[in-house]
Amino acid sequence: MAQRADRRQTSVWHSIDWWTILIYIALLSFGWVSVCGASYSYGETDIFSLATRSGMQIVWIGTSIMLGFVILMLDDRFYDTFSYIIYGLLLLLLFVTIFNPHSIKGSRSWLVLGPLRLQPAEFAKFATALALAKLMSTYGYNINQWKHFGAALLLILMPMLCIVLQRETGSALVYLAFFLMFYREGMPGSILFTGVALVVYFVVGIRYAEVYMFDSPTSVGKFVVMLLIQLFSIGMVWVYCNRQLAVRLLMGCLAATVALLLLMLVPLDIVYLQLGLTVVLIFYLVWLSLASRIRSYLFIALFALGSVGFFYGADFIMQNVMEPHQRSRINVLLGLDEDLRGAGYNVHQSEIAIGSGGLEGKGFLNGTQTKLKFVPEQDTDFIFCTVGEEEGFLGSAGVLLLFLALILRLLYLSERQPFRFGRIYGYSVLSIFLFHVFINVGMVLGLTPVIGIPLPFFSYGGSSLWGFTLLLFIFLRIDASRNLMRS
Repeated sequence: MAQRADRRQTSVWHSIDWWTILIYIALLSFGWVSVCGASYSYGETDIFSLATRSGMQIVWIGTSIMLGFVILMLDDRFYDTFSYIIYGLLLLLLFVTIFNPHSIKGSRSWLVLGPLRLQPAEFAKFATALALAKLMSTYGYNINQWKHFGAALLLILMPMLCIVLQRETGSALVYLAFFLMFYREGMPGSILFTGVALVVYFVVGIRYAEVYMFDSPTSVGKFVVMLLIQLFSIGMVWVYCNRQLAVRLLMGCLAATVALLLLMLVPLDIVYLQLGLTVVLIFYLVWLSLASRIRSYLFIALFALGSVGFFYGADFIMQNVMEPHQRSRINVLLGLDEDLRGAGYNVHQSEIAIGSGGLEGKGFLNGTQTKLKFVPEQDTDFIFCTVGEEEGFLGSAGVLLLFLALILRLLYLSERQPFRFGRIYGYSVLSIFLFHVFINVGMVLGLTPVIGIPLPFFSYGGSSLWGFTLLLFIFLRIDASRNLMRS
């Protein structure tokens, strides 16, 4: 029995994907250099002291590597067997954290245990990924059945709700990344398209809400959104129902739009007429569904109706529900306001820091914007600006290439999994990393909203580093057992 166990352990270590571990070590190394550069102050003599952030980051890196080693030593069946228990415990911890008396920067997402601060939301990601993998790998699960898909959504929504109640909206939005995994596992593309369409409605509608057509009372934003709802709905008729009907609807929509534009010769807000045209299209699609008994027409009608409701609901929330600082951030992102001393300050200073780095950067510990602490949160959420300032374009590109290598490697490992549990968990890990990198780097460059999420393996702190290590190494442990013989 001992010899069999030894052979089993040897085969597991032999099967571990060492390329991914090398990328992990490289990211940790570059991350420590960045934390050191972002937290260093002129006059410091010992960057390895535990009194400094760079010194403490070494502790977090060391404990993360030990945590990864422990994960690899456990039997891979442990994660499958105890998936729901792990999820339940983390969900309970998230719920308890809501009533946490300690508030840090307006958020109650941290548990303070003496000198140690933990953020349960960072650990809930891997727990949710395990629970989803367990649920969706059960016999007979079909994501195209609403009760099955609804169960998966519930697993995501419960931690999201708890995190929102902790006033940590940015961390809650990370859970939207699981929809990429859903799409890989067979979720209809129309659902993903609907999400993209809602973003387009919001951006176009808000960005051009105060721009008027030809000196008329007609808002360009509202007019274009109504037109997009019609065109998107007709496009779905083309894809899912009847192409000839879609062509006729398109011609009718364009003719009606031209007629409405001609009405702007008189001072008239034609958005209401455009809205009426959208309502007519919705009723027509419902009638087609009843007459032909084709449910796709009904779903398209619901898409159009939901689009109208979302747009006007988002406008109401933007103007009447959101806090002033939240509205200000959105306005800055959309280019409606500059506010370089307020909501746009972080992004503006990070852009200056990155731009000042040039091609090759200013060198390690030689950044001026970061050393003089012009960029708030420069060693956590905005740490990528330190990379840009000290390492320049070449260093920034190198870091992004490392993340790209990690994403592509995770994609390769996920596709080679022999069981659905491993594949689903792998795609969940991939999606979370992709979301974090895309949003964080875009946030620093002023391309995405400032929602306050860390850059994996770079941002200072133990909770995020341990959370990402757990995510990655559990998958590496599952992958290492893909070819083991089970007794």
